[in-house]
Amino acid sequence: MMRWVALAALLAAQVQAGTLEGRLVTFTVETWDDREQPFLQARGRTVMVGQGVEFGLEPEGLTGGLDVVPVTVEIGPTRIELSYPRGIGRFYEARFNGYVLRFVTDCALFDRVAIAPEGTTMRVTEVWAEGGALYINVSGLGYGPNARLALDLEVADCPLS
Repeated sequence: MMRWVALAALLAAQVQAGTLEGRLVTFTVETWDDREQPFLQARGRTVMVGQGVEFGLEPEGLTGGLDVVPVTVEIGPTRIELSYPRGIGRFYEARFNGYVLRFVTDCALFDRVAIAPEGTTMRVTEVWAEGGALYINVSGLGYGPNARLALDLEVADCPLS
């Protein structure tokens, strides 16, 4: 009987039902008209989702005249918030210019992704999920210290990989 309890506890520990907490995620910036030939693909950074800010990206140096805009990303159990602590400007226009968050998983991680109007000042209209990846397109939008984007997520019951 004790073995069954231990096995059940082990299996329960490996499944994070409906949350991003404890998951590994790689965050990067991409700019492209053709996904196979990006103008910019920034260095990805990988962290485990926990308390506080997960990413604070800084410029990396020009690549084809483009660079990373400073952004802060905080990931909660079912919410992602982006803000721009420094600088004012407009994102380069391309078919896709934005952020990709790739969570380590073997299943479709997101059942629903929605822009949270109460936490958003930007006019983001294109956000989608592909498997364990989340794409946020900010092409052509303005950014600055008052710009914020919040996403509410319905996270599937996927095992941690």
